[in-house]
Amino acid sequence: MSERQFTNKEKADCAKREVGQRRKVYARLVAQQKMAQADASREIALMQEIADDYLRVYRGQEPELPL
Repeated sequence: MSERQFTNKEKADCAKREVGQRRKVYARLVAQQKMAQADASREIALMQEIADDYLRVYRGQEPELPL
């Protein structure tokens, strides 16, 4: 197993940035009818939940699980 390179705070921040990117890109894809709104909403919500999970671990609200 490899050692971790990034903190949970860094991962939370990165996932949060990804949420912002998805909002921009997916809105354009939905407008161009290249992506369904339901799919865009689901993918954005999923990444938001990942960001929230990492932030909770960083803040110590739940134990970090071993890899």
